Amino acid sequence: MSFISEIQTFKSLSIVGLEKNTGKTVCLNYILNRLPLQCSVAVTSIGIDGESKDQVTGTFKPEIILREGTIFSTSESYYLRRRLLSELLEITDERSSLGRIVTAKVLRQGKVLLSGPSSSQALARWIDNVSKYGTKLTIVDGALSRLSSASPVISESLILTTGAAYSADMATLVRRTKFIVELVRLDKACEKIRTAFYKKEKGVWGVDVDGNVIDFQIESSLAIDKIKEDLTERTVAVFIAGALTDRFLDFICNSKRVGEIEIVVGDFTKIFVSEELYRVFRKKGGRLSVLRTSKLIAVCVNPTSPRGIVLDSDILCEKMYEAIKVPVYDIVKNVDSI
Repeated sequence: MSFISEIQTFKSLSIVGLEKNTGKTVCLNYILNRLPLQCSVAVTSIGIDGESKDQVTGTFKPEIILREGTIFSTSESYYLRRRLLSELLEITDERSSLGRIVTAKVLRQGKVLLSGPSSSQALARWIDNVSKYGTKLTIVDGALSRLSSASPVISESLILTTGAAYSADMATLVRRTKFIVELVRLDKACEKIRTAFYKKEKGVWGVDVDGNVIDFQIESSLAIDKIKEDLTERTVAVFIAGALTDRFLDFICNSKRVGEIEIVVGDFTKIFVSEELYRVFRKKGGRLSVLRTSKLIAVCVNPTSPRGIVLDSDILCEKMYEAIKVPVYDIVKNVDSI
């Protein structure tokens, strides 16, 4: 199945850049331009995308081009600056830092700045809302710093973009990207655990050997100082409704029963741990699983960094694929063969 064909098997897609200038907008434009005309698409961004010049690095960036028929949502401020002909569909009560969110339909191809809903809850509402316009696919343009846009609660599928801007050393780039891919592809917890914790929105919980749910009376993993007991003594699994942090993972790593414990989180976007500590946890026999998963379709690479560093595209794609066993593309170089 081709890259574009697989995307069409899902109702929603997030494109997440692991760093600025890793080719996220190029990837978005590529997908939008090659989806069949009969595939009705809605697109937005959790950040600000489509600027011609990066406000931090000062480098020139590709602008977002939307073709006729595309539904898009952006802030009032950016909608007024659009360079395309469009039909205004809706002005919602959802707001970004640049005003209310405007939804429109492209009547004549052109360029636009995207700045849509700024929270995962608002994004989920946006996806549900634009379905009334007959969209078959919703695309969210995200970023590593806002990984919530890639949560399985929001999107069913995912594309990561990485490259020399993430690390100028190829070996380091491959290793760091592989770690993110590992988290994205974590196994689901067993059905019994998923059922027990699916609706838990806060707190730290446990499951004992008999399947009983234990409330540790802790509001989040950040409240680790309040923990007065070894959470692993009477549990086989520990569920964290919020973020999994280094401090909490280190706490579990120091337990005598770490090798018998499964840590469960909502999805990979809830994991904020260092690769080093994660490797220690796994080496000791600990397991990490999630309640929800999304399908990683591909990793797209940009071998060029704003500082002028250029990695060998063919070697990078080859080494990246060997490490992650997920389709890897340099869209600029291989634009006609994907």
